[in-house]
Amino acid sequence: MDESEQMLASRSEEQRLNGHCRSAPPRTLQSKVVEDFRRRLKYFFMNPCEKYRARGRKPWKLMLQIFKIAIITAQLVSFGLSNEMMVTFKDENMMTFKHLFLKGYKDQRLGSYALYTKVDVYDHIYYIINGYINLQNLTVGNLAYESVDGQYTPLSVCQDYYRNSSIYPETETFDIDPHIDTDCISIYPVQAFDYSGLGAHLNFSIDFKRLLSVNIYLALKTINLQTVRHHELPDCYDFHIMIKFDNRAHSGKIKVDVENDVRISECRDWNVEGTSGKNDYLILSFDSVVILACFISLILCTRSVINGIQLQFDFKIIFQAYYNKIVSWSDRMEFVNGWYILIIVSDILTIAGSGLKIGIQTKFLTNYDVCSILLGTSTMLVWVGVIRYFGFFKKYNILILTLRGAFPNVIRFCCCAAMIYLGYCFCGWIVLGPYHDKFRTLAKVTECLFSLINGDDMYATFLNLRNEGYMVWLFSRIYLYSFISLFIYMVLSLFIALITDTYETIKHHQQEKVPVSQLQAFIAECRDQPESGRYQTEEDSSCWCFGTK
Repeated sequence: MDESEQMLASRSEEQRLNGHCRSAPPRTLQSKVVEDFRRRLKYFFMNPCEKYRARGRKPWKLMLQIFKIAIITAQLVSFGLSNEMMVTFKDENMMTFKHLFLKGYKDQRLGSYALYTKVDVYDHIYYIINGYINLQNLTVGNLAYESVDGQYTPLSVCQDYYRNSSIYPETETFDIDPHIDTDCISIYPVQAFDYSGLGAHLNFSIDFKRLLSVNIYLALKTINLQTVRHHELPDCYDFHIMIKFDNRAHSGKIKVDVENDVRISECRDWNVEGTSGKNDYLILSFDSVVILACFISLILCTRSVINGIQLQFDFKIIFQAYYNKIVSWSDRMEFVNGWYILIIVSDILTIAGSGLKIGIQTKFLTNYDVCSILLGTSTMLVWVGVIRYFGFFKKYNILILTLRGAFPNVIRFCCCAAMIYLGYCFCGWIVLGPYHDKFRTLAKVTECLFSLINGDDMYATFLNLRNEGYMVWLFSRIYLYSFISLFIYMVLSLFIALITDTYETIKHHQQEKVPVSQLQAFIAECRDQPESGRYQTEEDSSCWCFGTK
């Protein structure tokens, strides 16, 4: 800044001063204000250890975050073990239902259980009915029928079929009414039938030409007793099972699938000898401590973010007043600590997840999936936040700065690459979908192509298209070779080059100690070390003449 600019800035500042600031000469005031503000900025960007040496303030926020990592991880492990028992119990009961109600089921893979003759369809439906009626004599588990108002819930056999249809494949003619009708029959478990004459008793028949599906609904109840060994109260489970015979394709193949809707509730009356509610109270107390710690962390981090935003406005005003320059957006964003935003999001998720966990523990709520997502995501963010503390060491900080510096360019690059990727996805889905299982749906295409980018299962993808028609085979080769070449040899190489270039730039600046922004250059002029004692007192707000502080 030359002499004329300094005089102009000093005169402008003198006109801006209040009465209590006029006693100091403008040039002296300018120098003192800028120097104090530099020191204030330098203190703001110090790490907790440097702040402790500068003002002797203990890093309570740092200690709280370390404490949070320990208790949140312990909470997640505890909930994970409980959730694992619940999921295992549901899966094992699902397997039990398939063995009880699907004739000849041998732990086959999903989607491979199908029927091809009318006799097999009738036989399997009667097998399900007979298994339901004789459930208590068959099962080795604690399964029981659901009852409503003292009466057992019936098994329902429902047919979905076209209202009217006349189909003659031999003459290539048909007449069909596409409206769908549903007929159901109910069978109560107290009824007893001879398996050989079950069809005559039920008066049940199927018109396969009009049939869309046969759906069998039944409800069973049980209790998960394995939680007793882990000092948890058992839950009561309601299984609403649907066995579906799918004939919508009318291809001669009727696929059979089992769906299970599970509802978990607190048992009405329970008594476990030799136990008390002490363990439950300890777990609830621990969850309350987690909520309290996260709430305090949320307040402290929110306050730090607000202070950073206020300091950003002060820096903008000073920079414009004394240097007549506009602060860039990247420099202004330096005041918004992304790690604090990450911690705030993690705290909110942890508080919500802990609240749901308390509801599950007290049996008021049973939504394990939402609780798992909240607690799992929050724990992931907490552990990702640990990277921030590695940034206090120079050798680790360069990696963190590289990730932060490369992130905007990486996002822009990924947006461009995503357009090419989506083009290949749509093309592969529509052309290769009829001939390859991995391209059958759009979701499978995206997963398959992403695996190819990472070099997974390449030969199997080529091999499965070997026996198709020549045109499809030729297109598949051009499609796969071009995609693999483009994304592995070009897109991935450019992606790595972006990060490498950012790393080299930041490494060069650190070695040469060159400030990479106006903000860093402004702060670098402050030579006061944390141990100098210049940071012991806060600046008096009455000396700030900018309206903010």
